[in-house]
Amino acid sequence: MIRFMTVVVCLVLASTGLRAANKEEGRLQDAGVVIEEILAIDDNIPQDLLDKAECVIVIPSMLKVALGIGGSYGRGAMVCRTGLGYDGPWGAPAMYALDGGSFGLQLGGQATDLVLLVMNERGVKALLNNKVKLGGSASAAAGPKGRDVSASTDATMRAEILSYSRSRGLFAGVSLEGASLRPDNEASREVYGRPITARMIVTGTGIAVPAAGRRFVDALTKSAPRNTSQKATN
Repeated sequence: MIRFMTVVVCLVLASTGLRAANKEEGRLQDAGVVIEEILAIDDNIPQDLLDKAECVIVIPSMLKVALGIGGSYGRGAMVCRTGLGYDGPWGAPAMYALDGGSFGLQLGGQATDLVLLVMNERGVKALLNNKVKLGGSASAAAGPKGRDVSASTDATMRAEILSYSRSRGLFAGVSLEGASLRPDNEASREVYGRPITARMIVTGTGIAVPAAGRRFVDALTKSAPRNTSQKATN
């Protein structure tokens, strides 16, 4: 009887771990679907900005936790270019979470997909820490959309993170100041099957893209294979 109960407990634990992995892999797959769909929109993220982005974060189906009085929460993934200067091919995804901030009516009361472009190394380095407050430790702005970015303000173009939202089929730049982004290393562990941090994934070498993240990486590789930004000398 004891042996039977031991087997049952082991099966339950294994099943729980499998469900957790499937849940995180599902989020990663959803992130790939979102970026594919957004990049297929004619009036989407300006190609020039996508070409210069060093990382892309997708938070699929972010939810408001207190409609009208602020507070949102979502989980997704970040994919960065490889190489010391983030100028190589797109690498493996690290899981991320976003919470806090009052976005008013910009996002409405329904689930909203978010896409964030990380435009320079300072932004990447900040995101590899435990938590980043947008507008605080990392400057952020609503991203311009469409093919022409010449009308964008200097403040927008100096931002380390540019943010976009898609809700009910509408796509636009959105301000996320006051929200916090943090590595979701527990979710990354479930996806990769071993303890691993966002820093290890982004700055490491030989990290294979998991099957669930292939769609995300392939979409970026197809749309923006090379980093065209002019690297500033620090």
